[in-house]
Amino acid sequence: MTSVQVERTDDGGFVARNGRGAEVVIGGSDKDGVFSPVELLLAALGGCEIVTVEPLTADRGHRLVRLAATVEAEKVAPTRLGKITVTYDVELPPGDDAAAKVFADVAHRVHENHCTVGRALREVTPTEQVLP
Repeated sequence: MTSVQVERTDDGGFVARNGRGAEVVIGGSDKDGVFSPVELLLAALGGCEIVTVEPLTADRGHRLVRLAATVEAEKVAPTRLGKITVTYDVELPPGDDAAAKVFADVAHRVHENHCTVGRALREVTPTEQVLP
């Protein structure tokens, strides 16, 4: 099971923590220096994809010089997102003619089948709320 704890801080902000000691500060999209919950969702999707793509591409002998992704979504209603788009920014190794095809094949498979966050967004994932 994967879990994070999210809580209100003494200064009225919010923070998410995992069991390995990492923290992410959360707040509204009108606050500086924090991620909104929607931005964290987008970061989770982009992170899931590139964290999976990078080692699979490198394992096939094609270590990318640069690998980044921009993830965008438009709010189509106050509590609803439209299509989410992941746009890659990649610099291929010089002189490696096969790298582009390997990267594209791996990235496509990751997007369709191997990114847990993406699959959770595309498929119905039940959520449950437990109150004291």
